[in-house]
Amino acid sequence: MNFDNLKAKADDIFDSTSSKEEKLQAICDYLKEEVSYYDWVGFYFKNGDKEELKLAEFAGEPTEHTIIPFGKGICGQVAVSNENFVVQDVSEQDNYISCGWKVKSEIVIPIFVDGENIGQIDIDSHTINPFSDKDEQLLEYICEKVSFLL
Repeated sequence: MNFDNLKAKADDIFDSTSSKEEKLQAICDYLKEEVSYYDWVGFYFKNGDKEELKLAEFAGEPTEHTIIPFGKGICGQVAVSNENFVVQDVSEQDNYISCGWKVKSEIVIPIFVDGENIGQIDIDSHTINPFSDKDEQLLEYICEKVSFLL
């Protein structure tokens, strides 16, 4: 897998003339399809003035976690910490919201607009310990591109 190629294709998606929602959905679909250990890819955004995240576009099995309170689970913790969170084995996390028995690891990267954390990309994997620095860099790149859409 070539991360530079993934970034280039992501650029093509972001440069398309489709709507913001269509671009976000295309990114989810593309990453899930191209990265074998990305089993669920989705975007959560701050829900107005509420201290919670709301699920937006995603690719993978439907989830009951469409609203996540700040501080709850990996996504909720990132909403508070404003930092990347890589969990190579979810069974080792006390504050974890299970999205299904197949999920073994998760990576969440925040999206910033004008210095404010307005959302995040969330990746679930059915593999333990799949994520590398390259994944983190790719997803940071994606999040930076998303910030220009908002």
